[in-house]
Amino acid sequence: MPNKYKVTVLRNKCIGAASCVAIAAKTFKLDREQKAVVLSQDADSDDDMLLAAQSCPTAAIVVTDENGKQIWPLK
Repeated sequence: MPNKYKVTVLRNKCIGAASCVAIAAKTFKLDREQKAVVLSQDADSDDDMLLAAQSCPTAAIVVTDENGKQIWPLK
């Protein structure tokens, strides 16, 4: 079953802390520039993707729901 959440990495905010990778390794990885990239939108659970986004020290991961409403970071 596909996830209802979608994640997007704001590369200009990413500092390569890799907390997202530690929590949701099937969703995120660090590239050659040591910045997070999205591998898959459906490999980890919605809960894990949200937790990974919330763990980011610079709020570089935006989570939206199936309607495009931003779930994280809170506005």
